[in-house]
Amino acid sequence: MSAALQHTPLAAVHVAAGARMVDFGGWEMPVNYGSQIEEHHAVRRDAGIFDVSHMLNVDVSGPDSKAFLLKLVANDVTKLNQAGRALYSCMLNPQGGVIDDLIIYFFTDTQWRLVVNAGTAEKDIAWMRRVVATGKFDVTIAPRRDLAMVAVQGPQARARVWAARPAWRAATESLIPFSAANLPDAMVARTGYTGEDGFEIVVPAEQVTTLWNDLVAQQVQPCGLGARDTLRLEAGMNLYGQDMDELIHPNQAGLTWTVSLKDPARQFIGRQALEQFADPKVFVGVKLLDRGVMRAHMAVRTANGLGEVTSGTMSPTLGYSIGFARLPVGIKPGDAVEIDIRGKWVPAEVCKLPFVRNGQPVQHS
Repeated sequence: MSAALQHTPLAAVHVAAGARMVDFGGWEMPVNYGSQIEEHHAVRRDAGIFDVSHMLNVDVSGPDSKAFLLKLVANDVTKLNQAGRALYSCMLNPQGGVIDDLIIYFFTDTQWRLVVNAGTAEKDIAWMRRVVATGKFDVTIAPRRDLAMVAVQGPQARARVWAARPAWRAATESLIPFSAANLPDAMVARTGYTGEDGFEIVVPAEQVTTLWNDLVAQQVQPCGLGARDTLRLEAGMNLYGQDMDELIHPNQAGLTWTVSLKDPARQFIGRQALEQFADPKVFVGVKLLDRGVMRAHMAVRTANGLGEVTSGTMSPTLGYSIGFARLPVGIKPGDAVEIDIRGKWVPAEVCKLPFVRNGQPVQHS
């Protein structure tokens, strides 16, 4: 018998709004509220709101917090030297595979917040606690299911948030990307998963319905997981469990930039495996040149051998199918390839990522 699905504090709001609900990593979540394409365009052109309360906020505190995080993740948290600054990183296993990708927020040397993926949250917490125990770090790991989170994204997103919460404007107007303001009633971060400007907002769970309704009253479009996926693909952003997992190294998923090897003394978990690994694959974008839609696991035929699509969709902004693929070394942007779509080899072209930046198509040819 399958386990019962978990629900965010906004579940009743979604159902009342007519959302189509689906199982996403054990959570019942809205995939759309009507037209997924309209939701996608709302984020590219105006403002949309997503319920991301299934993701888990984790507070890390204690005297050894920084030392613990330097061991735990592949990126270097010493880059964070101003309160509220954030960093994207991968948490690796000893073999160099990605346990999860996450965002780390710095507040003080003894107070940090991590945001981890919903489907990996339980194993992430268990892994963190194991690293704490093994390293004898004086650190407390506190999962915060008392909190809820929404993402307000799009060129008008910040203005709509300030219209709904004028008191937040003074503390959040000067935020640069990948930074947050820790307010008395919220954490407001200038981060997101769409390639657009906006905020991710963390509030006490009992306050999130009011916040959601106030933002919708400011003409912010409710958006589901369907639009979130097409937006992140256009923006060149990976999805855990699809583009990388515990068997995939960061450099096999286009995430070499999230790994810091600068300090030879920092022996983070997985570092030795990464330094000894020579990858026969490259991670690139692919656009289809004919009709059809790419999906994960489709074969890619190249001049250097076969590869595989890891994520694929029809791009609402571009009007053709786009995807990510792991291809043999030597394949580069501009090269012609073919995708096996239901037994037919369809012509495609290798591209740099992203496909869309600041709402505008990136020219690839």
